[in-house]
Amino acid sequence: MRDDMAEYFKSPRFEAQMGNGSVLDRVTPDMAHLVNPYWGRFPPMPSATSQLFGIFTAAIMVVSCCGNGVVVYIFGGTKSLRTPANLLVLNLAFSDFCMMLSQSPVMIINFYFETWILGPLWCDIYAICGSMFGCVSIWSMCMIALDRYNVIVKGVSGRPMTVKLALVKITFIWMFATFWTLMPLLGWSAYVPEGNLTACSIDYMTRDWNPRSYLISYSLLVYYTPLFLICYSYWFIIAAVSAHEKAMREQAKKMNVKSLRSSEDCEKSAEAKLAKVALTTISLWFLAWTPYLIICYHGLFKIDGLTPTTTILGATFAKTSAVYNPIVYGLSHPKYRLVLKEKCPMCVFGSTEEPKPDSDTQTTSQAESQA
Repeated sequence: MRDDMAEYFKSPRFEAQMGNGSVLDRVTPDMAHLVNPYWGRFPPMPSATSQLFGIFTAAIMVVSCCGNGVVVYIFGGTKSLRTPANLLVLNLAFSDFCMMLSQSPVMIINFYFETWILGPLWCDIYAICGSMFGCVSIWSMCMIALDRYNVIVKGVSGRPMTVKLALVKITFIWMFATFWTLMPLLGWSAYVPEGNLTACSIDYMTRDWNPRSYLISYSLLVYYTPLFLICYSYWFIIAAVSAHEKAMREQAKKMNVKSLRSSEDCEKSAEAKLAKVALTTISLWFLAWTPYLIICYHGLFKIDGLTPTTTILGATFAKTSAVYNPIVYGLSHPKYRLVLKEKCPMCVFGSTEEPKPDSDTQTTSQAESQA
């Protein structure tokens, strides 16, 4: 099969100079003008390493596409889960699904041939998809965090989430992401191959003000701003939940009962659990993408020290952000687990029961009503 594919790509457009001196020896002629000369300092990555990266990418693609596909199916196909707030969750899962579907096959092909063989057009398409879906994912998480803040911290004084409001937020997210991903095509920075030539991204190796200003602006609005809003939201969410729990414990102690949890308190507890789910997914996203941001900044401000292996490690690790979300929701989201157990019992382990009011609370409530 490899011989057949190699024969297909053996043409003046795709044929690379397969020397052994440096990474640049493997650049195809149509991609040569896009590759930074800095990468010529390094030898090509060993074939065995490329194959391992390819296998790993294929594995996370299967896990992510299956997991996020199930999340989209469950949230989109279950009436009880099609709440306005869950539309943001659905948007996040769809974005993660598209991320892996658009990125992984291209990376696998290039790992297979050990260079970028798909030409400049696919380099742009690949980079656009990576930037687009990454931006949509983080801003979807940001909107989810703000919604949890609105429900838990503001409570009845907060503006309720409606389908219209959720759709407005989703539309804003996609328009915002579209703007930033199209700018490099219009001359503000550019999309170029990364170090080992198996992936494309924004140009973070050129020290001109044009690409520098784009990367700084992009990181401020697509990384730091949502990070600040998320941290702000969860700071007050944690404070509100802690204060509520402390008040409940103190009141229960005064009344000499085990617990004062009512049905309303159970609902608040469920909201707190959903907030923890969102916090976990967001933390994992930043854990996955922060190393890649550091690589981009290192390349932009201090080129020496970066290697092709470092860049592909960062790029591949960042893609794993699309794997975590369905796993976290499968383990933690109560209503999702309940529906998933009905439709796919083998995918759920443990109890799917939601918290109920304690008997002490019911007894106390009845006594108070009789009095």
